[in-house]
Amino acid sequence: MAIAGARFRQLITENTLRSCQLFVGLPASDISAIAAFTIQKHLAKGEYLFHEGSPSEGFYIVQRGGINVHRESAAGKEQVIHLFRPVESFAEAALATETGYPANARATEESTVLLIPKVDFVELLRHRPELALRMLAASSQHLRVLVGLLDDLTLKDMECRLANWLLKRCPRPLPHDSVVIQLDRTKRVLAAEMGATSETLSRTLGKFRDSKLLQIKGRILTVTKPRALQKLLQRNLGEL
Repeated sequence: MAIAGARFRQLITENTLRSCQLFVGLPASDISAIAAFTIQKHLAKGEYLFHEGSPSEGFYIVQRGGINVHRESAAGKEQVIHLFRPVESFAEAALATETGYPANARATEESTVLLIPKVDFVELLRHRPELALRMLAASSQHLRVLVGLLDDLTLKDMECRLANWLLKRCPRPLPHDSVVIQLDRTKRVLAAEMGATSETLSRTLGKFRDSKLLQIKGRILTVTKPRALQKLLQRNLGEL
């Protein structure tokens, strides 16, 4: 039974790796080789996976749940960098640095992650140089996320930030009909991503609702007039 259980966990791990963008299309032998040294970690809601500056063990793939990667200011204010969901990878920069993790990572709910140990994976890279190109692609994607975050934070008006966030999740070209957005994070986490408090976010959501631009039901946000919301954003940007 123990052998069967270990084999089952190995297959689940391989399936997660195969689904991760980093490893899509890799030969089954490479997936099996990576899965053989992969370590599964379980986290309770609110538990930290690592802290900024802590020694880097390797990089991670979310198998279940969500991981909030953030930094904290000297005053203790939290700035969310990204909320990682299954089967996203993060902390790949740990492979190329000895300075430790550059941010904090905390579970937003009960979560399971896969640790790809640094030493084992770097050894594999020596024999699979094409994997190094995949790591560069992942780093490029994370850089785009950071650039997008910087763009959002330069919008000093909270209405602009929220309108911009909602419009980014609407199809293009913008439809005349309403668009439903399912929140995959708490409003507290969303507020932190926007560099605001939960109260400020709630007030702005309420303002959009009162203006008939948004309907709110739990974690379901319905943008009722995407094009009107875009005009509001453009008008507010022109005033800043």
